[in-house]
Amino acid sequence: MIKNLIFASVLLLSMAVGANAQSKDEANVAAAVEKLRKAMVDGDKKELEDIVLDKLSYGHSGGHVEGKAEFVDKIVTGKSDFVTIDLSDQTIAISGNTAVVRHKLEAKTNDNGKPAEVHLLVLLVFQKDHKQWKLLARQAVKITS
Repeated sequence: MIKNLIFASVLLLSMAVGANAQSKDEANVAAAVEKLRKAMVDGDKKELEDIVLDKLSYGHSGGHVEGKAEFVDKIVTGKSDFVTIDLSDQTIAISGNTAVVRHKLEAKTNDNGKPAEVHLLVLLVFQKDHKQWKLLARQAVKITS
């Protein structure tokens, strides 16, 4: 009887620890998404370089794909200028050191001094790198309806 009680206690404790670890990772990924959002709006070169991996693949809704250097340069120089970015309907799924994030992105832009709005569905892939979640890939599609 005592062995069964101990076994059940250990099982419940391990399940609770696993659930807390998952929610902690999810919270850390959500914080990384927010750090990316803020760095994109602020055009902060240091923060952008810190939150994305060197092997970044950043896909735009129009089909153009950028690496890290081009992505950071376009944001910092204002060629791709986000005035506001609002995210909603975000989901996070974690598998090991990889996180898949999906959300809806609504933004006001001022690319090369030309005001516009974008309405996108976005897929982000983050990878844990030295205990920090960093962006590895992004792909956006235009919302058509």
